Amino acid sequence: MFVVSGSDSGTAWSPQPSKPNNRQHLQFDQTSKEDHHVFCYQCEQTFHGTGCTTLGVCGKTDETATLQDLLLHAAKGIAMYAHRARGLDRRDGDVDAFILDALFTTVTNVNFDPERLIGLLHQATEMRDRVRALYVQACVDANQTPEQFDGAAAWVPAADRNDLLAQGRAVGIEARTAALGANIAGLQELLTYGLKGAAAYAAHARVLGRENEAVYAFLHEALAALTNPAADATSLLGLNLKCGEVGLTVLELLDAANTGAYGTPTPTPVLMGHRPGKAILVSGHDLKDLEILLQQTAGTGINVYTHGEMLPAHGYPELHKYPHLAGHFGGAWMRQKSEFAAFPGAILMTTNCLQQPQPAYRHRLFTSGVVAWPEIPHIANHDFRPVIDAALAAPGFTEASAETQHLVGFGHGTVLSIADKVIGAVKDGDIKRLVLIGGCDGAEVGRNYYTELAEAMPKDWVILTLGCGKFRVVGLELGEIAGLPRLLDMGQCNDAFSAIRVATALAAAFDCGINDLPLDLVISWYEQKAVLVLLTLLHLGVRNIRLGPKLPAFVTPPVLKILVDTFAIKPIGSVADDLAAMRTAA
Repeated sequence: MFVVSGSDSGTAWSPQPSKPNNRQHLQFDQTSKEDHHVFCYQCEQTFHGTGCTTLGVCGKTDETATLQDLLLHAAKGIAMYAHRARGLDRRDGDVDAFILDALFTTVTNVNFDPERLIGLLHQATEMRDRVRALYVQACVDANQTPEQFDGAAAWVPAADRNDLLAQGRAVGIEARTAALGANIAGLQELLTYGLKGAAAYAAHARVLGRENEAVYAFLHEALAALTNPAADATSLLGLNLKCGEVGLTVLELLDAANTGAYGTPTPTPVLMGHRPGKAILVSGHDLKDLEILLQQTAGTGINVYTHGEMLPAHGYPELHKYPHLAGHFGGAWMRQKSEFAAFPGAILMTTNCLQQPQPAYRHRLFTSGVVAWPEIPHIANHDFRPVIDAALAAPGFTEASAETQHLVGFGHGTVLSIADKVIGAVKDGDIKRLVLIGGCDGAEVGRNYYTELAEAMPKDWVILTLGCGKFRVVGLELGEIAGLPRLLDMGQCNDAFSAIRVATALAAAFDCGINDLPLDLVISWYEQKAVLVLLTLLHLGVRNIRLGPKLPAFVTPPVLKILVDTFAIKPIGSVADDLAAMRTAA
């Protein structure tokens, strides 16, 4: 049984000076709450490692943040009915899809548009009424008396905008922390962020025609549980680990969706630069948007480039077959302001990782899916003609860049196809250790740790990477080992299943547990999809994960102690100390 001890009054945790690799305590100043227009601590770069209170570090305003809190509240109300209706064998596919989009909308760097959010809030009440009617009818058919609910299940959006914002502040993190205490509120947020990550991955899979009833069932169950005013730490910790279990299902679902649509990724060299011609840059994670854009630009003379986490798209045979998928431009998401300004063509942001658009490029920037920014044109129904027109009107590249390349395509399909070679190299001592360096990249000081760690590793260690955290090691001259590249790029953060699949396969081959493998996980996190991956690893019982640059602000010291005691999770330290510990483990 998990037991959380220590103060849970919701009053102040003493703040500490901001340091790149140290645990930051969460500060709630009860005396100045009236001055706070917003409170958000869901991402790694939250202000001073404690929480954003006036303007999000991500760029979201107090209005946007408050409306997102209210949308999450509305989703909980929908789930209260959907969960019970499902128990009576009734479900509504439109409600399932709405919950995915509502949660995905509140992920960091996704939707910054208050008008879009207000529209979603009104749609949420329609969905709530619809699923409530479904539940009531199911009760009638089963000769049962429907339960009566208040709170989130009875919420009605205020007609006045200021009153709507007041509703949002009444259900935000600070209000719940004051009512429930920092430990319970923090555990609720840990679960909430895991649910957001699961919804984002499930939404990507759904776009490609793959769904899983168990995923929807758990999202509704967990959201409904978050409305329980008598929640205790033990039940919340259990739900968090169950979220990790469902996370494994979601990751496998998305992997099947991607490979089913586009084939198994294969090792593919990618031009890290550009060639002459008109150009479109695609950022985010949505492979479906990329595919349709490639279809619509065929024969136009426009070259399409990937950016950020779209880099692994080049490894999928059904995407790589398009000759005008020309290469990759730029690095990780947080460099977009300078990289988008330097790109002489149209830009499409397909999912999260949007930053505040700059004047130099906002006239040629477009969003799609759940992404939104006020006054930025939004592409609906995959009609990319405005993007194509903007690309044709822009100057494009006039000359070719230097011929530098990066090798992608080392998902589990490729790695396991050469498993005998990898296992033999480990048994023969040619490969001494495997280290996963990956996750989310970010701008905060301390992330150079991941680059320095890779550079300092012994030459007989193999580095696995995925997510935009790969850009901390992409470009390093790491050479080969046993006929394999020392750096194996496994894909997007969406492809975390590949790393899990490889680890479990190696454990089976060596007849041991994952924790007994010569394997270290050094994870960088930034937003909520990384939280889901972490919960999935904890569900699998993986120990000794190194997490950085900072540990989450929403994990209070008593909860952190449980994670340390149970899973030996730890913050990254110095490169020298961490390498020494890994050598000792070897």
